[in-house]
Amino acid sequence: MNRRKFFEKSLLATGGLMLAPIYISCNDDDKLIDEIPSLTKGNFLEGVASFDPTSSSVIIWTRYTPSSDLNKQDNSSVSWQIASDKSFKNVVRSGKFLTSSSRDYTVAINVQDLESNSKFYYRFFDLETKKVSVIGETITLPKIGDTVTDVKLAVCSCANYAAGLFNVYGAMAKSDADVIIHLGDYIYEYGEGEYGTNENTVALDRVHSPKHEIVTLEDYRNRYKQYRRDEQLQLAHQKKPFICVWDDHEISNDAYKDGADNHQSSEGSYETRKQIAIQVYSEFLPIKSADPAKIYRSFDFGSILSLHMLDTRIIGRDKQLSYNDFLNPSTGQLDAVAFQASLQDPNRSLLGSDQLNWLSGAVSGSGASWQVLGQQVLMGKMFMPAELLILLGTIVAEISAKGTLSEKTATAFKTTLTELTTIKGRLLAGDTTLTATEMTRVKTVVPYNLDAWDGYFVEREQLFGALKGKKIVCLAGDTHNAWHSTLKNLKGEEVGVEFATSSVSSPGLEQYVGLEPQAVAGFEQSLQLLIDDLTYTDASNRGYLKVIFTAGAAEAQWNVIDTIAQEGYTETVRNTVSYS
Repeated sequence: MNRRKFFEKSLLATGGLMLAPIYISCNDDDKLIDEIPSLTKGNFLEGVASFDPTSSSVIIWTRYTPSSDLNKQDNSSVSWQIASDKSFKNVVRSGKFLTSSSRDYTVAINVQDLESNSKFYYRFFDLETKKVSVIGETITLPKIGDTVTDVKLAVCSCANYAAGLFNVYGAMAKSDADVIIHLGDYIYEYGEGEYGTNENTVALDRVHSPKHEIVTLEDYRNRYKQYRRDEQLQLAHQKKPFICVWDDHEISNDAYKDGADNHQSSEGSYETRKQIAIQVYSEFLPIKSADPAKIYRSFDFGSILSLHMLDTRIIGRDKQLSYNDFLNPSTGQLDAVAFQASLQDPNRSLLGSDQLNWLSGAVSGSGASWQVLGQQVLMGKMFMPAELLILLGTIVAEISAKGTLSEKTATAFKTTLTELTTIKGRLLAGDTTLTATEMTRVKTVVPYNLDAWDGYFVEREQLFGALKGKKIVCLAGDTHNAWHSTLKNLKGEEVGVEFATSSVSSPGLEQYVGLEPQAVAGFEQSLQLLIDDLTYTDASNRGYLKVIFTAGAAEAQWNVIDTIAQEGYTETVRNTVSYS
């Protein structure tokens, strides 16, 4: 069986997974299609997309919906073209792909041997039914030696269909970004009425399909098709190539290598569910990898930057710590000794040794001006006063249970936040009249989020050691809020900077802690003062991050949109930071 037949007619078995293969197209094995009849739009309901561009290749993608007469047979032949012009007068490559129900009629072509630092147009069509897709636009990356003054990345994460419209995708599609970096939570697994649902969900026709939590192969496929039929997401994919990694909701909430918080035994085997989720991910979000179950990989943008996409969720993550596991049931007090012992356990891992070793080699071997980490969770230290974290936990619990915040808790929160902010301000100003009790209140700090790198203390130090001596920018998503932090090791030495994006639609801290609009700015300023390495946060806006890299500087722009409750929106730049 030759290579073409293998890739066209089979699924790739890798570590027990059945993964949708990517057909590899080279100059010597594809012939140009000479005669093309008149074509009309249709049958490509999920649009087109491109993924994982390099200096000589890019993956082009579509999904074909067979007509009723073709449903009688399992296979469908889809033709494709890629050209240097939108009118397809200069077609540089073309071919056919035999797709089938085994891969839910998705098509993925890794088009190789393309000219670097160039723009291309592509389309798919069915010669039998004379149906054609929209025209997609994509690029190849610059190679070392190409003349490039800057690289523009649009960074996003956390798109909950039920939470609101995907206006952020529309804004990115219209931006001047070269590539969209998606840091995960591309879909959400929840059912109708569950997380993300709000007063606009039904009115906007955003109820999740299927209506139940997704578990089966058919469930995951249908959920991806619902997302990919969103017009603004389609536009983003049509206009820009994506480089993606998954986070937890592509499988289930708070996932790790052996389980997930949102997976129960009544839902069957977690391992089976994980394998199904990864298979469908490979069908709808193809990546360049010898093993698509391993999504960590690197991209070189000429001599300006090397982008290293990581998996901090599935392949190496040990189960997250929980403060509840260290509370004394009779007193409610935290067993700080036991907690610190677990937090500093050298055997606990987020990346896993294989991925950490790979990343260390990739960073040390790169000669690019910038080393950029594209990954899911916050890497910067987010240590806040313990009493504030306890209050935030109380607030989240009350809102979750009752839908509102009691006046007593709201007053306690405002009072505590004001007191702690005042004390910390006096401390930074060198006030020698501070009492020991006051000092203890602001210096007794604990990690805000144990699901992030703060919960994997030792491995983060190992990673910081591997990054030392390089110009580092870490990109992060997951939290639904925007952040800017300085990355420092235990010695207080600066390792790099972290730019974290807000969400496409998922709710942020303003909903979790019941913040009124007039209280948001004060809360953000308090966090920036109380958390040592934090210099900026946006706790209430949906949007994306744009980072412009030159050889000498990295400029981050936090772009926000004013609504996800209606189609018309306004985009503004809320904050800009330059790092060199």
